[in-house]
Amino acid sequence: MSAFSASFQLDPQLSAPLYRQIYQRFKQAIMQNQLQAGERVPSARSLASELGVARATVDNAYGLLMAEGFLQSRGQAGTRVSLSLPTLSPLPERIPEPPRFTVNPMLPTSSPFPLELGLPALDAFPRAIWSRIVARQIRHTRIEDLGHAPLNGDAALRHEVAAYLQLSRGFSCRPEQVFICSGYAAVLDLVMGSLMQPQDGVWLEDPGYPVTQAFFRAAGATPMGIPVDGEGMNIDHAIQHFPQAKFAVVTPAHQSPMGVSLSLSRRMALLEWAASREAWIIEDDYDSEFRYQGQPLPSLKSLDAQGRVIYAGTFSKVMFPALRLGYVVVPEKLVDKVSDYCHLRACASPRLMQTSVAEFIAQGHFYRHLKRMRQLYVERRAFLTQALEARFPRDRLWVNPQAGGIQLCANLAASFDDAAIAQHARSQGLAIQALSDWQVEPREKGDALRPNGLLMGFPNILNQQQADKLVDKLAAILVESAERRE
Repeated sequence: MSAFSASFQLDPQLSAPLYRQIYQRFKQAIMQNQLQAGERVPSARSLASELGVARATVDNAYGLLMAEGFLQSRGQAGTRVSLSLPTLSPLPERIPEPPRFTVNPMLPTSSPFPLELGLPALDAFPRAIWSRIVARQIRHTRIEDLGHAPLNGDAALRHEVAAYLQLSRGFSCRPEQVFICSGYAAVLDLVMGSLMQPQDGVWLEDPGYPVTQAFFRAAGATPMGIPVDGEGMNIDHAIQHFPQAKFAVVTPAHQSPMGVSLSLSRRMALLEWAASREAWIIEDDYDSEFRYQGQPLPSLKSLDAQGRVIYAGTFSKVMFPALRLGYVVVPEKLVDKVSDYCHLRACASPRLMQTSVAEFIAQGHFYRHLKRMRQLYVERRAFLTQALEARFPRDRLWVNPQAGGIQLCANLAASFDDAAIAQHARSQGLAIQALSDWQVEPREKGDALRPNGLLMGFPNILNQQQADKLVDKLAAILVESAERRE
């Protein structure tokens, strides 16, 4: 047994497979000059025998080392350490920790929790119709469909999106302005990767969607939390304190999570600021389709005379989130720039899903499903609202009035800790989130500006009996919380 191989200590209990352990041991020895350039290493057969492993295990390790330039096979001269080793960057003295932020305290589950946020009514989706459409798309697959999908999205789907937005959101765009992406995070990546510079200031609604906050922090932007009141984001406050920002991200139809709409006067003030500062507004229109009181509000984009609004939408809230399908509409002047970045990042979703959604819309199923969901959500929202109002006195928990959306915000009395209650609820199978976890600018408990409440989705609550049982479970958690304080 060679001196080097005698030092091997393979551990079958480690998560790394044996061939990977051999590879890592050789690489470390070469980098630390324990094995010199040109030095012969044991043959795969002999090393396998010495270590008591299959020869294929050593062959795999040697193959990796040769592919990376650490070893060379010299025929009769055996396998040796390469004379010309790959250039390796020096390791930093200290590896910086990744940024710490909470995106969503809920882990994915195999079946949806009834109160889980962001989920449409999965039981009500027309699965049979969808299955037929997908099956037909597969049966009629063309040779060209097997190649790379267009990076800006399927042409038919972009056409359907443009037509839908003109009909439902009140603005016209060419299909060339529409980019199909694999979800909301990909939309942000596409837009900000095309436009953002390091440390650019971004107005974010406070409280606001944690994924948006996490994205901009990770991207190196400077998030600026702007308070939300009964008229939405406080634009006067934003202009007074952070006029130098380059971007604003808003949910004007139903502010996430408070559910209020951005008033017309603030919409106009926001557009005026963006035009004067040459800033960009990202309109996240995530669930504008669901409004239960009054007429649907026009989109911010429909008021955009100067071309400063970038409109983001999703199919996840109307159809189902497993699609991983979102879209963004950019002003004409940004089409080329965003297209260039799109080709660098390859943001598009699988073509099969895109063509299937396009056909689902073209055949009218999307519009019919949307109409049914509006009616269904009025009923299911009432189940949860009535259960909460019947179970809790208003001085302990009360529901914010909301004209639309697919979630409820229930305020808690100041004596309760929403984060602790939400954490306890999740351990009991209730997919509730704490309103304070959606803060951009964290505030300590006791601060009058600190939001204190619980966020709950209602589309997957099937009946009043189920809602009552869920709320009874929540009530027990609040009672336990009160007893702990005493």
